[in-house]
Amino acid sequence: MKNHYFLSQPHQPFFVLAFINAIVSMLIFALFSKGIIVSAIPIPNYHAYSLIYLLFTPAFLAFLFTTFPRFSGTLPIEKIVYMTILIPFAIGSIFFIFGGLFSSFLIATAMIILLIGHLLAINILRKIYNNSVMENNQDMFWILVSMGAGGVSHLFFVIGYLFDYIFIINFAIEIAIYLYLFMVTFSVAQRMVPFFSNARGEQDKGLIKTIALLLAVHIILDTIVDGLSFVVDFVLVYLIGNELLNWELPFPNKNPLLWILHLALFWIPVAFLFSGLSNLIALFSSVNFLFLDIHILVLGFVLTILIGFGTRVTLGHSGNPLIADKWTKILFYWTQVVVISRLITSIIFAFGWNFLFWFDITVTVWLVLFGLWGFRFFGILFLGKKLKS
Repeated sequence: MKNHYFLSQPHQPFFVLAFINAIVSMLIFALFSKGIIVSAIPIPNYHAYSLIYLLFTPAFLAFLFTTFPRFSGTLPIEKIVYMTILIPFAIGSIFFIFGGLFSSFLIATAMIILLIGHLLAINILRKIYNNSVMENNQDMFWILVSMGAGGVSHLFFVIGYLFDYIFIINFAIEIAIYLYLFMVTFSVAQRMVPFFSNARGEQDKGLIKTIALLLAVHIILDTIVDGLSFVVDFVLVYLIGNELLNWELPFPNKNPLLWILHLALFWIPVAFLFSGLSNLIALFSSVNFLFLDIHILVLGFVLTILIGFGTRVTLGHSGNPLIADKWTKILFYWTQVVVISRLITSIIFAFGWNFLFWFDITVTVWLVLFGLWGFRFFGILFLGKKLKS
């Protein structure tokens, strides 16, 4: 086991952990929501925490522990170092996912273990950044700042849960969605996607600071009055949409490993447009869009990018050719089924119709996505399997 292939590169165990968490936690969330089993933690908190810190955080670490040393021109992270992060994430994930079935004490214990692992991981990235020999490391800076925001949101979430402060938990989720999940993903995407695509356009490297400030304002406005952030949403539609056009990405593109990344980026202005419209309507009416704004941004952009980058990294670091076969193409299309089904669920809920059927569909297509991805790529991550062409 000491020299097992599975642990030889950091992206392998972290991707596997993230994707298993995605399947198991969503299945348990569905059982909680339908009243089949009773939760020891408020169901929305279980759902938010499991996706933010058990799915996306290990997935981010899978990518960043692999690429951050390359960005900085430093040596790869040693196995003993990333194993010290993997262990608390694995133990904390088990305690949290199944602790929801038994006791709030297990949930609290899991959160503390995961928070420690999260903060240690951020510190590793900080040290790499400080030792960077690259002159232009602005992208690394924003990735590190965004990861730091994730650590802050995690700390607030734990405090809110331990002391039963719902306001702090909600504030932590807002920070996690916009200043953590979105900002980490966008910071990586603006560096990698144009490079992969041989894009000819120009990037406004100073725009990310403006975006971060606007997202902070977005959080503050929503904290004051729910839905008041619609003004910021519409500004972000214009700024980010215009920036993406300036990149001149070659879209549509025949290469699935590229168009899936392009498609994810184009979901950003669409997501903020939906966010602005739904927030504006909700501000002046009693219509509830069931977190449409958050889900379209997280699923349309963050999840789609995750599947695209995760597939690319898994293939590229295993000696497999960077080619998407028919099954990979199906998985890429299926990510959009996940997004659209969740969008429809929110709209049906807003009209007051029975949305339970569509809720079941969204859970099912989610489980199918991660189940099929694992079936296709876990052999590579565990054993270095070579795919048949």
